[in-house]
Amino acid sequence: MKLNRHMLLLLVFAQLCTIAAWAQTSRWPEEKANSWYAQQKWLVGSNFVPKSAINQLEMWQEATFDLVEIDKEFAWAEKMGMNTMRVFLHDLLWEQDAGGFQKRIDQFVAVAARHHIRPIFVLFDSCWDPSPHLGPQHPPIPGIHNSGWVQSPGAAAMNDPKQEARILEYVSNVILWFADDDRILAWDVWNEPDNLNTSSYGAQEPTNKIALVTALLPKIFTYARSGRPSQPLTSGDASIDVAAAHLYEQSRRDAFNRLATRDALMADAEPERLGVELVNRYHAVKRAGLI
Repeated sequence: MKLNRHMLLLLVFAQLCTIAAWAQTSRWPEEKANSWYAQQKWLVGSNFVPKSAINQLEMWQEATFDLVEIDKEFAWAEKMGMNTMRVFLHDLLWEQDAGGFQKRIDQFVAVAARHHIRPIFVLFDSCWDPSPHLGPQHPPIPGIHNSGWVQSPGAAAMNDPKQEARILEYVSNVILWFADDDRILAWDVWNEPDNLNTSSYGAQEPTNKIALVTALLPKIFTYARSGRPSQPLTSGDASIDVAAAHLYEQSRRDAFNRLATRDALMADAEPERLGVELVNRYHAVKRAGLI
């Protein structure tokens, strides 16, 4: 069958659209990551939760969302020279009140922008309490580090295949809504996905936690990229656009050696080739003599 000129042009156009879509939803090439980093100021910030909240649920739920406190603390951060903050979201907040949660994120970003702070939003977290719940959160437990912090998704959600669609919907919708918002610096898709909490909640963790995370994380990256975000994605995973190092070690080189050991993708890479180093551990950085 012969194709007329009109049909041929339609086929070519469709192919070009497919290529463009793939390009926007695939992992950033090294050149794009380095180009992005070259446009950034020296990034200085921390993990952020206002003093009025014990965890990310209390920070974002409507009854306890405190923009006045956030504005005050961001004013302090701006005065100190900080220009980014790593801020944790939670899948249960989207399930509880998607529209309200979206509105509060937008309000938060507006306040951050007034103080010249571009947040890095964290979608999921494998650290601390694996049994999160909505509603009032318990008060801090004296002497216990991060006594109220909760994981996202929780152990029950990860163990329930019926929860997967809800979790992926949260990912795609949050990123899609803010995909072209240049007030946001980046998306940390999953904080410390290989953390088993052996020193705290290890006995309450699923015995197959790593297998569950390993199965879910690639799908999360796929759904995150489906929103075609203009911001880079990062995590402790080979699908990252830029490298995000938690600098617990004494030096930059030690931190990247650890990343290289865990991720074959980085085995032969120099730190300068990895696009960006987002450091959020102030004391370790200070010990390393970087500030």
